[in-house]
Amino acid sequence: MDTLTLTPVDSAQPAPAFKDPAAAPPTPIENRLAMPAQNLFKFEQRQRRKLYAPSLWRTPWLARLVTFGGGLALTVYGGWQMYKVIDVGGVTTLKWALLALFILNFSWIALSFASCVVGFVALLSRRASAGLPETLREKTAVVMPIYNEAPSRVFAALQTIYEDVQATGLGESFDWFFLSDTTNPDIWIAEERAFIAIRRRLGPGARIFYRRREKNTGRKAGNIEDFVSRWGGAYAHMVVLDADSLMTGPTIVKLAAAMEADPDSGIIQTLPLIINRNTLFARVQQFAARIYGPVIATGLACWMGRDGNYWGHNAIIRTEAFASHCGLPDLRGRPPWGGHIMSHDFVEAALIRRAGYAVYMLPRLGGSYEESPPSLIDLSIRDRRWCQGNLQHSRVLFGRGMSWASRQHFLTGIFGYLTSPLWLLQLLVGIVIVFQASYFKPEYFTSEFALFPTFPRFDAERSLELFALTMGILLAPKFFGLLVAIYEPETRRGSGGVIMLLISTLFEIVLSALLAPIMMLIQTGHVVHIVFGFDTGWDPQRRDDGSVPLIDIVRRHRSHMAMGALSLVAGLLISPSLVAWMSPTIAGLILAIPISWLTSQRWLGLVFRRAGVLVTPEETTTPPIAKRGKALSKALARGEEDEVNAIVAIHSDPELRALHEAWLPTRKPRQRGAITADRAVAEAKIADAETIEDAVAWLNRGERVVALSDRALIGMIARLPRRADLQEAQAAE
Repeated sequence: MDTLTLTPVDSAQPAPAFKDPAAAPPTPIENRLAMPAQNLFKFEQRQRRKLYAPSLWRTPWLARLVTFGGGLALTVYGGWQMYKVIDVGGVTTLKWALLALFILNFSWIALSFASCVVGFVALLSRRASAGLPETLREKTAVVMPIYNEAPSRVFAALQTIYEDVQATGLGESFDWFFLSDTTNPDIWIAEERAFIAIRRRLGPGARIFYRRREKNTGRKAGNIEDFVSRWGGAYAHMVVLDADSLMTGPTIVKLAAAMEADPDSGIIQTLPLIINRNTLFARVQQFAARIYGPVIATGLACWMGRDGNYWGHNAIIRTEAFASHCGLPDLRGRPPWGGHIMSHDFVEAALIRRAGYAVYMLPRLGGSYEESPPSLIDLSIRDRRWCQGNLQHSRVLFGRGMSWASRQHFLTGIFGYLTSPLWLLQLLVGIVIVFQASYFKPEYFTSEFALFPTFPRFDAERSLELFALTMGILLAPKFFGLLVAIYEPETRRGSGGVIMLLISTLFEIVLSALLAPIMMLIQTGHVVHIVFGFDTGWDPQRRDDGSVPLIDIVRRHRSHMAMGALSLVAGLLISPSLVAWMSPTIAGLILAIPISWLTSQRWLGLVFRRAGVLVTPEETTTPPIAKRGKALSKALARGEEDEVNAIVAIHSDPELRALHEAWLPTRKPRQRGAITADRAVAEAKIADAETIEDAVAWLNRGERVVALSDRALIGMIARLPRRADLQEAQAAE
């Protein structure tokens, strides 16, 4: 069948009329922007742009004084109290090590506590958000990077967002892009089929485009860079989504209006709330993010001011500024420390801020949603990738020209993972000290001359007081979030009232305490693997609510359970009081397998939901966009086309085949003798096949990708008969 002739669409002009919307080109005419890689360690002040609206640049000195001054004061006080705890009878080398580890860990929670105090006060004085603008002057692209995702989910999500933006009456100011990095051939063809379908559903006026990269250079950051370099010149801004993102139309329109009203803004970040979660583990995350998240995010927004951070999605970006200043270099050396910068969002925020643009968050805007991993194992898989990216920031931390706030964001990310091994070391040093005092003759007289011996003892009463202070500071952000939720009528009623809020908060605290030691060992393992040079790779994220097989859970957590049992036995041999002190940690580790299994179960999460525990306002009154997205996703999934074998799909659907061939990139003629092994094998297998069923059975995943990328091989596939047809023809002869 002849391929369709496609005329590129000019992104600056109204879409030409096509009788069939699917026949329109998959991408608009390119409008290129140069996006050079930046030098992280060379920058001069004269390179920073001048401000267009200096009146908007107010430094939040009071919020910063409370956050960092308060955090420092608490750390000094906690460190002094810890010194008094261990000073009974003198301080040994091990006690000094324990003190140092305590200060490092305590400073982290003290800073978080002080920031949450700022957020708590700010939330109690909440102001109403601005209404919708009447018009928008500039064009915005809404881009969704996808990587081996279920097409029914992502195409339903983008259509839902598109419809909500259209309902504002300002839909003409937005174009929509699926940016595919998919490597699975079955999902690739399913994406194309879903793209054809969404264009037909929405009609010829919908400016929705689809582009698939053949090489995933730079991963997600490279995906966005490819879009900016090829089409960024046509758009003043771009809203970046994740594959699990949902944003309401008013929120997207308000972001575009905020960007237009602030000529110095570079990135404006929203606060995504977690929705649509059903497993117990995900529901705990959903509840915590909804009740405690606003306090944490508002505190961050207050002290950051216009020196903020970017989380990689559900944000709007000034396209030209991003292209000029956010091209990421590869770090010297091999992964995991070198190569592509994995946690690109923090670095992009630091670079655009270095250039003189503002980066800030609007935590009260609302209408921004995402999903979370459904189980502890899924979280650990994602967490390992984040761990590598954040530890990589140690090589970016001292980049030239970056603001101190950007460096603080890097440190926050780095210590977010280093606290786990530091906590483990603190526990181990404490155990060794108790063990030394119980089983070995103490070193009463040190190498220095002293009239009195040094006894390895602690001040028990002061130790309990310090423990209470630490727990209070650790739990205070949850308490602040609970108070705000009770204070706000909609949140209080939507969460089941005061009593259910208290029950849900108590349950979340207990379960989080049991999960904490498991995550400590998981993250410590991640850090150790990365330190020893093991790269994470790039695996697609599991987003559904399916339960994890018990065998996988046992395999993943058996070492944690063994560590808990060993700790219990050792603690009993050393001192019963040590077991009491470590009981939350020991219990969490011993119960790692049942906790991980139970929390991954969808049915148990639904039991808690029906009981009214861990309920959020977005569940009580589901946002219309979430309702529509879920219904549309289910309707599209009923077609069962997400993972139909790509060879079968291309062979059986001539129209899909014609469009697929037309959308393949133009290639230079192959030079004689330049034959790749994959292509040669794929061609040989297809040539040897008598039926399409043979080709399907013989071609592996990599060979299917090659075959589907080559027009000549597609033609060979199209000419293969079905086995039933061949047998019928042979019988007729």
